[in-house]
Amino acid sequence: MAAQEFAVRGAYIQLDQLLKVLGLCSSGGAAHAAVAEGLVRVDGALEKRKRAKLRPGQRLEFAGEIITLVAA
Repeated sequence: MAAQEFAVRGAYIQLDQLLKVLGLCSSGGAAHAAVAEGLVRVDGALEKRKRAKLRPGQRLEFAGEIITLVAA
């Protein structure tokens, strides 16, 4: 798995927005589908909320990528 960091500007970023910004999903619809299919983990747990608010310190796992959120 490839690991990287993402700097969150503000208090949080929504899960669907993060997947699009990182280029892991081509659209919001694709991001929603990936979450609905159970392909996304946050802090090791399956995440089913498409618009979950992710904050610095959390870790996302999706499509062979591990993204750690850090404060901007």
